[in-house]
Amino acid sequence: MIRARKIKTGRKMRHSGLLFMIVASLIWLQACGTVSDDSASGEPGASGIPATLNYGYIGSNKLNLPGGAEGWGFYTGIIQEELKKHGITEVTFTGFPNGPDQTESLISGRLDFGSLGDTPAIIARSTDAPTRLISQGTVGSIGYLIAKKGGPAKLEDLKGKTVATQKGSFHHRFLAGLLKKHNITDVNIVHLLRPDGEAALARGEIDAMTNTGVYALKQIEQGYPLLDDAVKNPELLGTSATVVTEKYLQKFPEFPKVWNEARQKAYEDLLANEEKYYEFVAQVYNSTVELVKQVHPISQIQAEAFTEEGLKLMEGTKQFLVEEQLAARDFDLNDWIIK
Repeated sequence: MIRARKIKTGRKMRHSGLLFMIVASLIWLQACGTVSDDSASGEPGASGIPATLNYGYIGSNKLNLPGGAEGWGFYTGIIQEELKKHGITEVTFTGFPNGPDQTESLISGRLDFGSLGDTPAIIARSTDAPTRLISQGTVGSIGYLIAKKGGPAKLEDLKGKTVATQKGSFHHRFLAGLLKKHNITDVNIVHLLRPDGEAALARGEIDAMTNTGVYALKQIEQGYPLLDDAVKNPELLGTSATVVTEKYLQKFPEFPKVWNEARQKAYEDLLANEEKYYEFVAQVYNSTVELVKQVHPISQIQAEAFTEEGLKLMEGTKQFLVEEQLAARDFDLNDWIIK
């Protein structure tokens, strides 16, 4: 049985304790959790650039790859070929269940760079995490709020109910923004990763949960009620963030340019091989081509490292997190970005 701690949304949600936990863990990692300069990336080559590049992404699958242009580029070897020109002969991949876990590995030095949701990346940066933003690979990620069968039928029914989300992630920002927009308070919010949340919802231990992608569509197909989604609330759409550690930039200052040029080649190749790309993404999410076309359309993938639409959404997310005191402090996105 899940024991939920009551957290009121809106202004009172600020006292949930989430910020304290995230800030404390990130500061501790920055203070004493970093590894030595060469432990993450291996020995440097003749150019001074480490031969091994350590990359993190969100997810877990048999291919050990993300979707998007990044995943396609690694899957086809397009990105590896470009990196070899700079002495990088090996890329390691590590999947994470959520963004906060990945940011801890970035701060500790276990990763050189990674792709994750904008919310955890912003929260980490607000604590002065030593990262720089080098691209927004996707824009328009959709959050869904799914209810248990026979449970809440509309958003207003959530008052006094228990909702599961992944705290500190895009899921959390979507849920908090949705509840605030509709002035719904007295909601019990608990932290559960997606598989645990899906199991708890099926057992009726929670009243609703946030979800994304093919996982949300599968629940809807199974008869779980959809209470709301980001399509109906476009200001709550999410974006991705690819960040690199400042320590790695000291070793390879040109990495952002090299990475985005390699990613651009991968993007152009997937456009020329759309069906093969969707077959690849179906493997990533252990789903069908039909489903991934609905929730992970190529149109969400950005050709350029940054777009006006993507930066506007990210700025809106940052301001919300600051206002709700889910981010430690405000900062200028331009000071974080490397183009």
